[in-house]
Amino acid sequence: MHTSALHGSLEDEALSSMNFLNEIAQRFPDAVSFAPGRPFEGFWDTSLVHDYLRRFERYLREDKGFDEDQVRRTLLQYGRTKGIVHELVARHLEVDEGIVVDPEAVVVTVGCQEAMFLVLRALRSDERDVVLTVSPRYVGLTGAARLVDMPVLEVEGGPRGVDLESLTAVVRDARARGLRPRACYLVTDFSNPSGVSLDLETRHALLELAEREDLLLLEDNPYGYFSADGVRLPTLKALDERRRVIYLGSFAKTGLPGARIGYVVADQSVADAGGGIGPLADQLSKIKSMVTVNTSPIAQAVIGGKLLTHGCDLYGANEREIAVYRGNLERLLAGLERHFPPGGGTGVRWNVPRGGFFLVVTVPFEADEKLLETSARDYGVLWTPMCYFSSDPEAARQIRLSYSLVTGNQIDLGLERFAALVTQRLG
Repeated sequence: MHTSALHGSLEDEALSSMNFLNEIAQRFPDAVSFAPGRPFEGFWDTSLVHDYLRRFERYLREDKGFDEDQVRRTLLQYGRTKGIVHELVARHLEVDEGIVVDPEAVVVTVGCQEAMFLVLRALRSDERDVVLTVSPRYVGLTGAARLVDMPVLEVEGGPRGVDLESLTAVVRDARARGLRPRACYLVTDFSNPSGVSLDLETRHALLELAEREDLLLLEDNPYGYFSADGVRLPTLKALDERRRVIYLGSFAKTGLPGARIGYVVADQSVADAGGGIGPLADQLSKIKSMVTVNTSPIAQAVIGGKLLTHGCDLYGANEREIAVYRGNLERLLAGLERHFPPGGGTGVRWNVPRGGFFLVVTVPFEADEKLLETSARDYGVLWTPMCYFSSDPEAARQIRLSYSLVTGNQIDLGLERFAALVTQRLG
């Protein structure tokens, strides 16, 4: 058997690229890694998992009025397809994001990746349907689209997070070619991989464009809490008055990534064949029932317990992590300026995000997989090529640095090694 006889996604460059990056990391475990976009691990405590479970059990007994059989069944049996913490998710969104939503419009998923898959599977009705995404693009979205055979059209990003003229042009050009643009995916705050955020004016203008062009917006917000300057802008969903936004969420960065709990808020009205009307979430749950049946109730209970423990205020619960990411960003920026001072002749430059996990460095040479392997083997430092995320020729000379999982000392050491690589390349 050959992969050519299997689904085309198995030969997709995005999947191969991520596998290559993982392989390099395994082969050179002592390298300082700026590659993974994983949350900081320093404050994790396994004993809290048991505390959260007990807190959620108490919630079932005292708030929901469940007897012991119902508590056991809720935690240990197959569960409700749309989830058992949907009410807490809705409360959390109101507390932390100012998003008021009916809990029945929430589907609790196996990570945010499943949420993306469910939405794209529902929106893809035939070969005319396409999804748009801002470039540089998140590979999880393009991978999910590939799995449902939905073409992805790139929209220019730029310093404001999305180029609205480009978005309008891509939508209209697609329609002129007989295609149906269903939605545009974007990360509004500190995006992966660029670290760029949309300003408030752009958020309002984007919602107006979506209404004018009859387009849905898929808003993904994993990094919104992690502002380095303390400024938090309202999400698109919080500003959404016409239900143009499908909101994709996750507790991987703010809760526990190992729980694999995400969710989708899909409150758009859908009329079914029988004449009934309900939220899009109901249709997504039908797909989920054939994919994962339901999200692990025990994993949901852990996240539910954390929400309850902190009054559904995860922004406050992540104060220590926010401080770590802020400090790491400051240290990384200072180190880059120290090693590559303005006017120093290296040609190395970088963007300055307001927070999140990532920034992008532009170098005066091609930064491909071959150079990444050299960097790991000979210099002991890992990073991610930006060509994984964009077809723009400029991306071939860019790298993504993630600073969320490294310590301050690792940042210093990693930059020393990276500077040595740059010096060697410049000859």
